[in-house]
Amino acid sequence: MKQFFVLLALVFSSFQTFSQGVIRGKITNPINNQPVAFANVLVLGTEFGAISDENGLYKLSNIPAGLYNVRASFVGFKTKTAFEVQVTLARPVQLDFELIEDASELSEVVVNSDFSRSEETPLSVRKLNSNEIERYPGGNRDISRVIQALPGVASTPSFRNDILIRGGAPNENKFFIDEIEVPVINHFATQGSSGGPVGILNVNLIKNVDLIAGGFPANRMDALSSFFEFQLKEGRRDKMATQLTVGASELTLSNEGPIGDKTTYLLSARRSYLQGLFKLIGLPFLPTFNDFQLKTTTKINDKTELTFIGVGAIDKFVLNMDVPKDETEEDRENRLYLLDVLPVQNQWNYATGVKLKRYRENGFWTFVLSRNMLNNHSVKYAGNDESSPDKLLFDYLSQESENKFRAENSVFKNGFTVKYGVNYEYSRYYIKNFDRSTLAGSGEVINLESTSNFSLYGGFVSASKYFDDERLLISAGLRADGGDFGKTAENPLNQLSPRISFSYQLRPNLFATANAGIYYQKPSYTVLGYKDDQGELVNQLNNVRFIRNSQLIAGIEWLMPEKNRRFTVEAFYKKYSNYPSSVRNGISLANLGADFGVIGNEPVESNSEGRAYGLEMLAQQRLFENFYGIASLTLVRSEFTNPNTAGYIPSSWDNRFIVSLTAGRRFGNNWEIGARWRFLGGTPYTPYDYEESSLISNWDLRNQPVLDYSQINAVRLAGFHQLDLRLDKKYYFLKWNLNWYVDIQNAYNFKAEQPPLLVPVRDPDGNLQIDPTDPSRYQLKYLDNPAGSILPTIGIIVEF
Repeated sequence: MKQFFVLLALVFSSFQTFSQGVIRGKITNPINNQPVAFANVLVLGTEFGAISDENGLYKLSNIPAGLYNVRASFVGFKTKTAFEVQVTLARPVQLDFELIEDASELSEVVVNSDFSRSEETPLSVRKLNSNEIERYPGGNRDISRVIQALPGVASTPSFRNDILIRGGAPNENKFFIDEIEVPVINHFATQGSSGGPVGILNVNLIKNVDLIAGGFPANRMDALSSFFEFQLKEGRRDKMATQLTVGASELTLSNEGPIGDKTTYLLSARRSYLQGLFKLIGLPFLPTFNDFQLKTTTKINDKTELTFIGVGAIDKFVLNMDVPKDETEEDRENRLYLLDVLPVQNQWNYATGVKLKRYRENGFWTFVLSRNMLNNHSVKYAGNDESSPDKLLFDYLSQESENKFRAENSVFKNGFTVKYGVNYEYSRYYIKNFDRSTLAGSGEVINLESTSNFSLYGGFVSASKYFDDERLLISAGLRADGGDFGKTAENPLNQLSPRISFSYQLRPNLFATANAGIYYQKPSYTVLGYKDDQGELVNQLNNVRFIRNSQLIAGIEWLMPEKNRRFTVEAFYKKYSNYPSSVRNGISLANLGADFGVIGNEPVESNSEGRAYGLEMLAQQRLFENFYGIASLTLVRSEFTNPNTAGYIPSSWDNRFIVSLTAGRRFGNNWEIGARWRFLGGTPYTPYDYEESSLISNWDLRNQPVLDYSQINAVRLAGFHQLDLRLDKKYYFLKWNLNWYVDIQNAYNFKAEQPPLLVPVRDPDGNLQIDPTDPSRYQLKYLDNPAGSILPTIGIIVEF
């Protein structure tokens, strides 16, 4: 392998050219879309600079290929820096700036927006750009893995992308692409949650992403832990460009360019060949995924812009019945258990939307119309024998579809920023469910088919203003949301959501911040649409409510703009109420965890409470003198109550201690190396009930063990840590670019502890063994279930 890369380097270096690169774009005022004329644009650390013309256009020429920070500034506007702009020889870089007007008259007041401080969200906001996402060690160009470097974000040692923010569940996050909501961003998503093993979004199309972990703006609704704001690049306005990425598990093709004088497009398609790799190494499951993305931007005129977004994925999960060569007895038992438990799954989803933005002199209207749908089908037969209907354990099919409209007006006048708007959502939930395993031991069988329709509606108003010569920023907002899924939920006054934020500049570059707010989120559709045999919406009769979350946040932020550095410390407290709990077992849904499958498809009551609190510390170094890094530390506790137990107990998201250290260095001749090390405290889990699990009547119906809910989250796993490494090499040619990389996940092969498996004892032919002392039971035994292995990836990216 080493000889291959040496040869590759020699071959490509012989074709290197000494042509120079170009950066060009447009500078505008985002309030009214007017061009900013005569603004200064500088490539930091160099002598390259330019001034925009009367149309806001600028051009920088003769720039050597490489990575640069580019800054735009003009008197009366806040400075804006674009970090890590990749200049190549193949085509000009299209780099647009939006400069916000500055009302301050004091030179010591910091007015740059390099680290994404905004009036609406002056705290708990983290930003990553496209280059940071692409080169992230261990991320494999997957945004769901990259954000794990940020404070407050926990992950799991398995290969899932569950996003756990500040002790909250995976389904407490919302995702927006160019202000259009996209509910699913992972393949093989868990219904009722947001996790999955592989991200859907193609990093080639992403310009940057903001993670808002607290102090939520009033125009965002229906989430308790975070909002992700993805901003896609705008397609090239000059000519078509293509990027081809070949990785260890998928092939990705991206294309962009103009369609006429007013419209540009971005297009991406990806096809996995992960199933071939899994079959080669003998895994018992074979996943296949495909995804597609499209964005078009039409400048109807100087005051009107229309954006279209389309995102979709098709996922298939089948079982591999082949027996691997040289299989050990333990590997055999593990494989047979997984074959007994894992279903055959087919899933697809899509989200489409249009955004119309209409500017005027002191603000703009934003109209968003969107639709999304998730189709989830899982089937499981006992012993994977499909020859007889009697062998069918469950056949689950459900569909979630949403149609959404949102209108917002943003007004900027007399130093105030005022926003108000309304939203409406009409959704459909369809389920067809045959299940003889969930209620094993009771003699009951679930067999239902139903369709439910729901309406959600809401409105908001918010305002923000600087005081004391821009030292003090006060932002306040009020939301009200309602839905027809429950009696209490119908009245929006029952879900009033006030929030207020403060930011005070103690001295230049040093800010004190604070926030208080109340937020609401509807339960998942699996909860809302659950019906009994009589066709009644059970949880509507139970008066299921919006989940309520009250938050307090306070922090300090220190900026060092001359060295592109940022330090933050934030303390947070989150108080949950009206959280759904299972009527069947008396357990809060927050204590059930998340895995492949479905969460909440059962009778619930809104009677669980919870709390999450902790401290976050962040040190971020954007590219400066060829070095970059992120260091974060989070101390967090997450606890919930159960109706059948007294007091708070640790939730499934209670990591307690999270450390993430990421750093990288750029060297000469376009070499780059990066590393990430992370440590997470072990999470609690619920052990199995051996006595109930071993009953033949239970195992034959479930094909898996029964949890002991009398010991809910009573056992805690050991801590998890991992080192990831990445090496990149780039080549710049006259008409095209090449980047190859080596990414190594879990470099020192750490084996993370996971809950042990409880599996049946089998004879050499695979038959389950009956307990000789009790003919009504199978013999069961525990198997260690470690997660983690060295995972090297080699990728090639070609741009032309």
